[in-house]
Amino acid sequence: MHMTADRQRAALKLNRLLQLCSANLPVGGFSFSQGLEYAVEMDWISCQKSTFEWIELNLSESLARTDLAILKRLYLALDSGDFAGFKLANQQLIACRESSELRFADLAMGKAFVRLLKQINSLDSAPYLDLLNESELSFVSVFAISAYLCELDLISAQSGFCWTYIDNQVAAATKLVPLGQTQAQNLLFDLNAKVDHLLRIANQLKDHDIGGSLPRLAMASAWHETQYTRLFRS
Repeated sequence: MHMTADRQRAALKLNRLLQLCSANLPVGGFSFSQGLEYAVEMDWISCQKSTFEWIELNLSESLARTDLAILKRLYLALDSGDFAGFKLANQQLIACRESSELRFADLAMGKAFVRLLKQINSLDSAPYLDLLNESELSFVSVFAISAYLCELDLISAQSGFCWTYIDNQVAAATKLVPLGQTQAQNLLFDLNAKVDHLLRIANQLKDHDIGGSLPRLAMASAWHETQYTRLFRS
């Protein structure tokens, strides 16, 4: 069957989304546990059920209300050429990180993503060099630029970003709890079933409602640095 031009473009966009969300993207995302390693050490997470509860809470009370909500504003700023608005949203993201480790992970991944983006010949990042040359860029901000350059729609970009977080956390939990491969796959199915709800939360938030606080996540991240043994970076 001959593919129409529209279907070819849709297939290419899907592949670009998969590439941006791949574990093979060399930005260092799987070097960080986002507080999960210490949570396992403290026995806050010990099985499939508690792993689901930890990740689901982080998704609904942190990712949806901060990262996804601001990703929407970053994307719309790019779409309207509002670079000042983009930079302001980026600064807000960084300010929302509740520990030095979470901030470090966000900026380190953002920096690695910038280096990669500048070297991908198929994407013309030149119009956004002013943004990419910012001294501090959140990973979310660079993800927004990449998604926009790949001509992904906002919902696809947000869904893909959700997947990167879920995949990272489940992969970390598989090693740390530990979980079996079947348990991990069940977690991925169950957590991804929440994405539509997360996007509704994120996209309905007013500017003054953005942000959230998860004390256990912040403490787990802060205390991770002094954990006796670690698989993940601090």
